[in-house]
Amino acid sequence: MSTPTKFVLDESQIPRNWYNIMADLPVPLAPPLHPGTLKPLGPDDLAPLFPMELIMQEVSAEREVPIPEPVREVFRLWRPAPLYRAHRLEKALGTPAKIYYKYEGVSPAGSHKPNTAVPQAWYNAQAGIKKLTTETGAGQWGSSLAFAGALFGIDVTVYQVRVSYDQKPYRRALMETYGAKCLPSPSNTTNCGRAILEKNPNHPGSLGIAISEAVEVAATHDDTKYSLGSVLNHVLMHQTIIGQEAMKQLEMAGDDPDVVVGCTGGGSNFAGIAFPFVGQQLRGKGKTKQRRIVAVEPAACPSLTRGKFAYDFGDTSHLTPLVKMHTLGSTFTPPGFHAGGLRYHGMAPLVSHLHALKLIEATSYHQNECFEAGVLFARAEGIVPAPEANHAVKGAIAEAMRCKREGKSEVILFNLCGHGHFDMSAYSAYASGKLVDQHYDEKELAMALAGLPSVPEPA
Repeated sequence: MSTPTKFVLDESQIPRNWYNIMADLPVPLAPPLHPGTLKPLGPDDLAPLFPMELIMQEVSAEREVPIPEPVREVFRLWRPAPLYRAHRLEKALGTPAKIYYKYEGVSPAGSHKPNTAVPQAWYNAQAGIKKLTTETGAGQWGSSLAFAGALFGIDVTVYQVRVSYDQKPYRRALMETYGAKCLPSPSNTTNCGRAILEKNPNHPGSLGIAISEAVEVAATHDDTKYSLGSVLNHVLMHQTIIGQEAMKQLEMAGDDPDVVVGCTGGGSNFAGIAFPFVGQQLRGKGKTKQRRIVAVEPAACPSLTRGKFAYDFGDTSHLTPLVKMHTLGSTFTPPGFHAGGLRYHGMAPLVSHLHALKLIEATSYHQNECFEAGVLFARAEGIVPAPEANHAVKGAIAEAMRCKREGKSEVILFNLCGHGHFDMSAYSAYASGKLVDQHYDEKELAMALAGLPSVPEPA
């Protein structure tokens, strides 16, 4: 190759600060509300769930938040993550576009999730917390928090969405290898889980239900806190090391992206790759071009493209604060498609806010066309993407084919947020023609949206 394939930074170039897009928003983010009073939350309202350092990050308006050195030291295990030029994919597509991907599957857990699991576990350990509860869909977040808990001496209990618990036994084995306890959700260990199982003993579960179970345990045990792998402001902020590294690596390559693509479920990996680029544009320090930022979500759970931008609960049992986000309704249960990490009824408030301000675009695809893109990518580049990451691959390929049709040599950057080594049953189903595109129930969606909480508009 006349141009390099891999762009690697030195460990000394691991970012020293997280980027907080709150500092650059042209319109302030709507505040989270107390579920009882409907008044804006204060830090003390979140204290039963999170240590104060993370709460202060959640509400921070500082553009840069320092990364503690013990956290950066752990990051050295896999960061900086490599940036690749997809020469072989470009050739397979016959596109004039340049395609780059930031590969987060090099982390111990195989995805981007340790970027926030490690600091969350560290802040909890600093606060003397010995137990954490959380939820997980596909298991990428659960295995990441299990890994981080092992590093800092914290017991981790993970409520995994039942359909993913059954589909992905080796993710569960990985969590248990790291020392975590993994339970199928809904479970009989919580009040909300038992209530759901009483109505439907075969309920497939949802991230909203798993969040309810994890929050219930944390809120009712003084020695336990809750940890979330996406959606919240501080979680998205932790992921911005992805985009910060990518900026430096693209400078090494002598390129600047025209299009930035990321898959979206709760919003964390999308924010990680996109927010630093959005922030650069908001501050007026972008290059001469205005980049397009594209969020790709599953057609079976399309919160950005089909949901309503409104206040809603983050969980099914309404234990969490109300946040303004694109939502399909907190009681909505997505069908059991294989991208378990994207099966969430809502989208991160910050991502939703940027979409409402028309600073980002959103599109959706069904799982068969995403797996088709993932297989094409694997055969060209050698990496088998996670089902979630396949949505970003599909989005990037769609942009590359647009460039081919238009005869444009644009630069496309996407986040390959994790590998699919624990998802081979899904690939086997695709290869044998047994992978079925799932469709949500329009009536259930209408009922869920009709049940959105009534929140008075501010004066």
